[in-house]
Amino acid sequence: MFNDIGPLELVTIIVLAVLVFGPDKLPKVIQDVMRTIRKIREFSESAKADIREELGPEFKDFDFEDLNPKTFLRKQLDNDELGLKEIRNGFDLKKEMAEVTEAVQSADTPSSSSPSASSSSGRLDMTKKPEEPEKDDRPPFDADAT
Repeated sequence: MFNDIGPLELVTIIVLAVLVFGPDKLPKVIQDVMRTIRKIREFSESAKADIREELGPEFKDFDFEDLNPKTFLRKQLDNDELGLKEIRNGFDLKKEMAEVTEAVQSADTPSSSSPSASSSSGRLDMTKKPEEPEKDDRPPFDADAT
């Protein structure tokens, strides 16, 4: 519940509690808070038991944590029926990235067969405008479109 509270925050809360309630009332306040938390947990557990009872015997292994989307997806993806573990284990991301990097680097090197495609720096000019068609080239005439 309070997994992200660090030691400094905990000390600050304790000091504030002592200042607000005083050292003589603090133990009683802590007991009251603990009693309230205990009652809330009991109420929650009884509500869960009532829901399981109403669902029937086919949902006896139903777990309320499965309603959390992260837990649901994790449980479904770890299912061996889909074969996703084999796919995940067979995919080597470092190898794939090395192949892509090698392909990109080999495309960046100037080739001797097409010197017109590369500029003086040895890289492809991606900003180069496409060549304009010749003046005699007309688009095809479509009589139905006019």
